[in-house]
Amino acid sequence: MAASVGVKQELIVRAALALLDEVGLEGLTMRRLATALKIQAPSLYWHFPNKQALLDGMADAIFGAVSLPRNLKGKNPKGKNPKGKSWDERLKAVFRAIRRAFLAHRDGARVFAGTYVPTDNVLRVVEAMMALMQEAGASPKLSSDGAFSLVYYVLGFTMEEQGLDPRTGGPLDLANRQAKFANLAAMKYPSIHAALHRMFDNDLDDRFKAGLDLLISGLKARIDTRS
Repeated sequence: MAASVGVKQELIVRAALALLDEVGLEGLTMRRLATALKIQAPSLYWHFPNKQALLDGMADAIFGAVSLPRNLKGKNPKGKNPKGKSWDERLKAVFRAIRRAFLAHRDGARVFAGTYVPTDNVLRVVEAMMALMQEAGASPKLSSDGAFSLVYYVLGFTMEEQGLDPRTGGPLDLANRQAKFANLAAMKYPSIHAALHRMFDNDLDDRFKAGLDLLISGLKARIDTRS
């Protein structure tokens, strides 16, 4: 019986993610999902008592798609694993994979935000990132702080880029906003004006990499001061 329930929940979550891609988080309702599944709403509530429970299941599925680097574990005395990847390079790969998983679904980052889902799919990814930090010499506390800070960075960055995606109804006219920024910055804010091109750079992969590098460099410095 438990296995049957699990299979049905998996099918519901899969349908919910497909509906999310179509209508976004605001458009995803229990009633609309029940209609898509061609079932009565009470049947849906038997599996997921409320929308938050459904979102938890969707967040778990999103993290289930996070592909961890094959060379995640194992190191030699110089802090590199047998394939020559340092701990921080492997850690960056974990967070790139998380971003890809969020981007795979419309509003994917918003679905995951604030869920704290205690499932194997989520914990295996968190364990991977914390193990890499502890491998490098981080204390359990520092690895926890580092994991939360980096996940929050990925969530915030991905929410921003998904919110601006014109394919999903991004509301901003960025060219118009950039012109207004430029005009005001030229008059009063020289530091902003000097960096304006970068602030509106649409190479989001490069901007994500730059922020991730900054954060992990800070983490490395903190670990080095403790060793």
